[in-house]
Amino acid sequence: MSPISNLFTDNTMKVPPYAVLVLTAIITVLWLLLKRSPQPPLPPGPRGLPIVGNLPFLKPDLHTYFRDLAQEYGPIFKLHLGSKLTVVVNTPSLAREILKEQDINFSNRDVPLTARAITYGGLDLVFLPYGAEWRMLRKVCVLKLLNRKTLDSLYGLRRKEIRKRTRYLYDKSQEESAVNVGDQMFLTMMNLTMNMVWGGSVKAEDMESVGTEFKGVCSEIIRLLSLPNVSDFFPWLARFDLQGLVKRMRVCAQELDAIFDGAIEKMPKLGSKDDGECKDFLQQLMKLRDQEVDSEVPITFNHVKAVLTDMVVGGTDTSTSTIEFAMAELIKNPELMKRAQQELDEVVGKENIVEESDISRLPYILAVMKETLRLHPTVPLLVPHRPAETAVVGGYTVPKDTKVFINVWSIQRDPNVWENPNEFRPERFLDNKSCDFTGTDYCFLPFGSGRRICAGVALAERMVLYTLATLLHSFNWKIPEGHVLDLEEKFGIVLKLKKTLVALPVPRLSDSNLYL
Repeated sequence: MSPISNLFTDNTMKVPPYAVLVLTAIITVLWLLLKRSPQPPLPPGPRGLPIVGNLPFLKPDLHTYFRDLAQEYGPIFKLHLGSKLTVVVNTPSLAREILKEQDINFSNRDVPLTARAITYGGLDLVFLPYGAEWRMLRKVCVLKLLNRKTLDSLYGLRRKEIRKRTRYLYDKSQEESAVNVGDQMFLTMMNLTMNMVWGGSVKAEDMESVGTEFKGVCSEIIRLLSLPNVSDFFPWLARFDLQGLVKRMRVCAQELDAIFDGAIEKMPKLGSKDDGECKDFLQQLMKLRDQEVDSEVPITFNHVKAVLTDMVVGGTDTSTSTIEFAMAELIKNPELMKRAQQELDEVVGKENIVEESDISRLPYILAVMKETLRLHPTVPLLVPHRPAETAVVGGYTVPKDTKVFINVWSIQRDPNVWENPNEFRPERFLDNKSCDFTGTDYCFLPFGSGRRICAGVALAERMVLYTLATLLHSFNWKIPEGHVLDLEEKFGIVLKLKKTLVALPVPRLSDSNLYL
């Protein structure tokens, strides 16, 4: 018998049954993989250049630039910004997919290097990665620090600052001097926030000197955060810090750290009684730190300082911008200002001053705030999200670690959702109960939505409404000769008026003693 014929003997043809099953399974899996439809494509988008991508074509006002690109490429599109893939969504339905249906996957942040430098390596509530540490800090802030009881206990500090600003504006009105509303509101919000942060810890005689240093540092932090950093677009350049932004931010971080450490050292010792003894946020956080020292994820000194940084930097500029836009819109629409003042006169009266307890009975003032935030959202693209795993949004693939912008500015001016979307009409919110600040209506997301919704919503609402109500109740406002009211926006981390609002306050209360 030949060697070849030996290959076909009975012995060589015997194959064990389990081998046939394994072979069949492998062939079946391969067939299914080949037959399976390919992964959805990346979103469409404009072509870029090698290496730099679409960076050279970006326009300064990104919120309107992204809206225009959406009209050309669709509601979801991609850009290559340096070496980073960026995806922008522009409709409520896509925002819902990201912020609700895939909330956990999109709960991480794309952290700018300057932000990391000022938040103790990203230990704050805004930039911490989603996980046990973030959940601990969120719980502390929302349930313990920014709850109704704590905010009520700090009302005296807010009232003191608002009364001080009212007296200043009254003195200016007697001189018939116009005021820079933006500057005055920034000073008010900064002082107000600073008082709540450590107004009970820092001695009164030290507040002015500490406050002056603190305001200077915070202004520089806000400026540095607003500057584009080439290292964020090309991470491999980060070690060189070509623009020196991180170096300058670290100097600010050291100065801010020294201020916080000084306040903590001088902080009076607290008893072990209830939280009502705490006179400011610093005392509240330090007490919580002591209580949670044995917990699985303890609060550290750096957590405390990072959260306070969030409050000052995140709350001051945003509240200032909202109030300035609201005042500009009302001055432009005097009949709407009269309607707001009529409500104030009916609820408060011209023989009294506004108290924070009056706010719940001022639905039109709340509608003014909502309409202002609809037209001029303070963070027009929200803080960018970053998926932990590759996802599919709107039928397109969004790869892991993509930088995702949600263009809230465009969503809140969508003519398919809002009637006359570019008009300032507060009355649209009087009967619209679904549009609140909780982020459950994806047509209206001024504070975001889902797990990463702004933790300071309750505080921001109180500060803006109380300040706005006081300004409208105490004064009439008009544009002085030689000045022009201009509502053109300037894009940045915080959306602002391009030309700051200058206006003349005119007292309208019955007794001048109400301004003292």
